[in-house]
Amino acid sequence: MPVALLALALSAFAIGTTEFVIMGLLPEVAGDLQVTIPSAGWLISGYALGVAIGAPIMALLTAKLPRKRTLILLMIIFIIGNVLCALAYTYNLLMLARVVTALCHGAFFGIGAVVAASLVAPGKQASAVALMFTGLTLANVLGVPLGTWFGQMFGWRATFWGVAIIGIFAFIALMVSLPTNKEEKPVHLASEISALANGKLWLSLLMTVFFAAAMFALFSYIAPLLLQVTGISDRGVSWTLFLIGAGLTVGNILGGKLADWKVSFSLILSFVLIAVFSLLFSWTSHALWLAEITLFLWAMATFATVPGLQINVVRHGKDAPNLVSTLNISAFNVGNALGAWVGGAVIEKGYGLTSVPVAAAALAAVGLVICLITFRKAGGQGEAVNA
Repeated sequence: MPVALLALALSAFAIGTTEFVIMGLLPEVAGDLQVTIPSAGWLISGYALGVAIGAPIMALLTAKLPRKRTLILLMIIFIIGNVLCALAYTYNLLMLARVVTALCHGAFFGIGAVVAASLVAPGKQASAVALMFTGLTLANVLGVPLGTWFGQMFGWRATFWGVAIIGIFAFIALMVSLPTNKEEKPVHLASEISALANGKLWLSLLMTVFFAAAMFALFSYIAPLLLQVTGISDRGVSWTLFLIGAGLTVGNILGGKLADWKVSFSLILSFVLIAVFSLLFSWTSHALWLAEITLFLWAMATFATVPGLQINVVRHGKDAPNLVSTLNISAFNVGNALGAWVGGAVIEKGYGLTSVPVAAAALAAVGLVICLITFRKAGGQGEAVNA
């Protein structure tokens, strides 16, 4: 296994942790900066929009740079952004720092996936990309619960200092381990834009938007839900986030195997299960053990969707893999922002925290409709796909 793959996975772990850990720290951030929970939730939306807008812009600005230099530059931006988060003493400054941090996100994952595939033999490229994204999964299993616990114990700013330190280690690892490819040719985005004329590609990207919206409508407000509805302690929130992370990991593995068999079936089933378990959580959230079981199953269903979405998008944009990969990250984060906004709007309108899972289920239902339209247009073609 190339050491550079581990460096990419460590970078993915750091980036994933800083994106998701804010969800477990919303009560602490809101209390310290004297804003409401829904207002603090905009810190999630702000980051997501920073990724969505920044991904294609950063891809354009760095198109002529060697990939190694680009990844190192993006990690520097990541470190600076997290330091700014730790130093922010007002809500507006924290929002600005989150957006700065987000600028590196989409381009790093898009370019990083291309680099990961280039480090191994053709027959092992999918496994190499999966190993890099394992860092993102581990961010949910370990980074988010540990970061939440650390922030609750020592203040939310301490978590961002910690992530910045991880970023420094990732920066060093990338510097040392990534090979310099002298034969690498610059990517010309203009030649890839023509591939965006495929209508099924845009339906697939829209599917990603509503998948992420359904996920983050609930996930963004999981901490206040657990604290105020389920009635667990701060430490219990950390353990529940760990359980959710474990569910995401298991779901990712199962979803990959299911998508290898039949992409359309895996996505349709996943959207149905996300809607069902989200709706169920609006009831089970009042009972500790039922809530924990539901959230684990919800997490499994959620990340079981990811492999199928990725395969589906790449299949319809195979002539422009770099651009499509970046746009899919943008789509995911547009959905992130939409979901966090919907969840916050439900709370602000006075419907209560238990209405948030209902809103998440409705978003999943929209995603299901788009999924059905996409595969109806596809006419059942392309089920056997090589990632």
